[in-house]
Amino acid sequence: MSESKLAGQFFDAAIGLLQRVRDEEAASIAAAGALVADAVAAGNRLFAFGAGHSSLPAQDVVYRAGGLALMNFLAVPGTAGVDVMPATLGSALERVGGLAGAVLDSSPATTGDVLVVVSLSGRNALPVEMALKARELGMKVVGVTSVAYATETTSLHASGTFLKDHCDVVLDSKIAVGDAELGLDGIDAPFAPASTVVTSAVMQAVMATAAGELAARGIEPPLLRSGNVDGGHEWNARVLREYGDRIFFRH
Repeated sequence: MSESKLAGQFFDAAIGLLQRVRDEEAASIAAAGALVADAVAAGNRLFAFGAGHSSLPAQDVVYRAGGLALMNFLAVPGTAGVDVMPATLGSALERVGGLAGAVLDSSPATTGDVLVVVSLSGRNALPVEMALKARELGMKVVGVTSVAYATETTSLHASGTFLKDHCDVVLDSKIAVGDAELGLDGIDAPFAPASTVVTSAVMQAVMATAAGELAARGIEPPLLRSGNVDGGHEWNARVLREYGDRIFFRH
């Protein structure tokens, strides 16, 4: 099999997943977008969290051209990607209890704010506790996860629950357990994960929905422009100044 054939198969798999999410999760995406719009309209704050590779879709909506300026990344040191050595430490920290509470308690997050928790499996202690603690604080929680893990794997949280069990809105990415779309004779392990592509699209769909919802209410969405177009920096400076009390990534 040629490399180009495998590339085509991966694109087909990713497109198929995107179509499923578009068709099957439309109502949930609309609900999540409405929660985000509600928070913006009410003067509340927006946060996104993800650990490991799940941090990538969360970071993708923070300080992003075309995105809502109010979205802040809620970072847990050592878990946001593969920037720690050894890289396996990040995965280990996802299974440690108590981190989520410590981070939220020291953050500006409070009642009425929205937290989007991204976790493919939704089974580790960190994302489960992040959702639990956020709801205890009175926050609204949107979970972006693969619901299949809740029926095909075991929770690693002491409660035996998954992220999906502690959310106001759940967005199912439809990713199969194991997160690998392709297989080939002669290669023992499945390969070509699509979770980042799909989950990033879900996140952007929610932000787009929120922007449209705000506009429908007569509220200008606090969007950022690209700094690489004329007037972009001036536009962004105005938005950052106007909403500075709710933007924490610039402090």
